[in-house]
Amino acid sequence: MSNKGRRGRVVRQTNETGVSANVLLDGTGEIEIRTGVGFLDHMLSALAFHAGWDLALACKGDLVVDDHHTVEDVALGLGEAVRQALGDLSGVARFGAAHAPLDDALARAVADVSGRPFFAGELGLVRDRLGDLSCENIPHFFRSFAQTARLTLHVDVLRGANDHHRAEAAFKALALALKSAFQPTGQGLRSTKGTL
Repeated sequence: MSNKGRRGRVVRQTNETGVSANVLLDGTGEIEIRTGVGFLDHMLSALAFHAGWDLALACKGDLVVDDHHTVEDVALGLGEAVRQALGDLSGVARFGAAHAPLDDALARAVADVSGRPFFAGELGLVRDRLGDLSCENIPHFFRSFAQTARLTLHVDVLRGANDHHRAEAAFKALALALKSAFQPTGQGLRSTKGTL
């Protein structure tokens, strides 16, 4: 992974997890993810790939308890790394919106690099788990990521019968929205207030 460009590095250590995240926003597709939660690895790989990031992320969590602490701390660590990589936000497009289909599923994501953490979304998942990931932790991931990345995120799945497809479409739509919102514009800070 290159040392140049918009990069964030975070190591987050608690009594419940140890997380390391290294992200390059303008990447070449180098992705290595090991969280101990297979379906989360799958979703993070989709997020990084479709956002155009290089991402090295590892977590050793208390999975003997359940997957909650791992999902939450991975999201918090990744969000913090992304925020670092964005720097002072000067020249960032700020807004991004995208739709992503996956067979029967269609998801919409809207992002604002606002400095105001907020997440709202309706994923409509009906299963308890997807692999070893609790479905209730998917919106929790988005909320925790938005918190430390200091983003406003709206992610909704508009249709779909298969929960795997619904979840993956949501992550892919988010990736595309973030790719657009993080795009360098060279136009200074995108705020009528003069600050974000």
